[in-house]
Amino acid sequence: MEKVGIYCRLSDEDRYKKNKNDDSESIANQKSMLLKYALDQDWEIVDIYSDDDYSGAGVERPDFNRLINDCENGRINIVLCKTQSRFSRDMEVIEKYLHNKFVEWGVRFVSIVDNADTNNEANKKSRQINGLVNEWYLEDLSNNVKKSLKNKREDGLFMGSFAPYGYIKDPNDKHKLIIDENVAPIVKEIFEKYKNGLGYYKICDSLNQRNILCPSIYKKSIGSNFVCCGSTYEAIGLWNPDTVAKMLKNEAYIGNLVQGKRTSVSYKNHKFKSVPESEWCRTENAHEPIIDDETWYLVQRRLKNHHRPIKNGKVHILSSKVYCADCGRIFMRNLFNVKGENDTLVKRAYLQCKGHKKYHICDNIKAIRYDVIEEYVLESINSLLEKCNEKLLKDKYSLELERQNRQNNYIVSLNKEKVSLEKKLNESKLYFKNLYTDKINGMISDNDFSMLREEYSRDVESYQKRLEEIANEITKTEEKKENTKDIESILKKYKHIDKLTRIIVDEFIEKIYIGKYDKKTKTREIKIEWNLDL
Repeated sequence: MEKVGIYCRLSDEDRYKKNKNDDSESIANQKSMLLKYALDQDWEIVDIYSDDDYSGAGVERPDFNRLINDCENGRINIVLCKTQSRFSRDMEVIEKYLHNKFVEWGVRFVSIVDNADTNNEANKKSRQINGLVNEWYLEDLSNNVKKSLKNKREDGLFMGSFAPYGYIKDPNDKHKLIIDENVAPIVKEIFEKYKNGLGYYKICDSLNQRNILCPSIYKKSIGSNFVCCGSTYEAIGLWNPDTVAKMLKNEAYIGNLVQGKRTSVSYKNHKFKSVPESEWCRTENAHEPIIDDETWYLVQRRLKNHHRPIKNGKVHILSSKVYCADCGRIFMRNLFNVKGENDTLVKRAYLQCKGHKKYHICDNIKAIRYDVIEEYVLESINSLLEKCNEKLLKDKYSLELERQNRQNNYIVSLNKEKVSLEKKLNESKLYFKNLYTDKINGMISDNDFSMLREEYSRDVESYQKRLEEIANEITKTEEKKENTKDIESILKKYKHIDKLTRIIVDEFIEKIYIGKYDKKTKTREIKIEWNLDL
């Protein structure tokens, strides 16, 4: 007597039928049909294998793997399914098992509705065509789901499972965010402290000492089923420096939704991969902001050149701004004991070339007092402010607008080319599907198919390479736009500066270069590279 294993599968794509007259695909109905068929054939039913809520792509299904194991061990010699697609919609899986491993193990595959039977060599091509059609179905389904999600994101709908800290989902519309007044002040505090020079760890210490609930614990406290990603900090209920860093980069706090940063590798591989920034879905003014634009801008400026705080938890005002004019390496900040009033020792900060101090490869030996360079910078900025008249500002502002218009036009042209290439890719894909079908049906020879496949592969590779180039060019151009300074607003904001702050330094200065000390003149050249492109 033949020993049969009955296999049933149901997934989300099968639960809702477009046609109400379609046969139900429920597990119970599949089992009933298959049991009756096996008994009519006088086959011994060894076991029933059932995977509920599992996709037909891939082999990550518990009972499917149990079935395969029993086939390999000789426990069963017939696999019975309602249709071939219940076994798998993956062409690779169909080829691997139906036409290779099952032949090797002496296992017969039978499906009732589409008459697949590996004992019948004549319907091998139809099985292959069915496998290909099933795979296309999965691919099309995956693409349709992705398009649907993308359309919703483009419409400004929040598609995340959990609202960012500081927001909650609107009770009347789960795709809209509203401010959570209970913790919005904490978000503002984090941005203000970072803007004014405090580091991640010092911010976390401040919040932890006051027993402010970290985001994951807070979300649970208001009834959310949020699960943290395994961070040690989050597990013990403490604020995490990584959490603070992510919050400072999250555009949700200025009212923007930025979604679609990750996607699955493919409809077969459900691991995630990063999406190029040019393809992210960004919706501005999607909800009420917590952080004002100026604070956001200053925080982003500092994030792009994140500095290591000194012992008091703050970043010194000229951190990562001072460089050696000879070797190009940064000037390090060090404290030295020097004689003060009444010959008492006091600590004084100096800046010294890292090329000399650490690597011993630069002869820019002499250190410079930190307060001296700070005073020089303050005087230089005030001098710059005095020289900048209204006409200069207007001229600069006009040039800046022209440059931004050129950048915008360039991005538009790149996006047009991108759309055209994506259309060609889709056309090539359809062409290859038809080509493969023609090969299976014997309409073209294997040699012709191989030649045409190589041509198709070259075209696809060329299109994809250019799409990557376009994505990179768009990203670079967008970065240039972001880094553009509105010269008029900055210079009008400051009339005269009495004291330097980190914010002012970031606004005005890109780099400061310190030359060698001249023993004869007892001077050294100091050159400032301005952010304002004056």
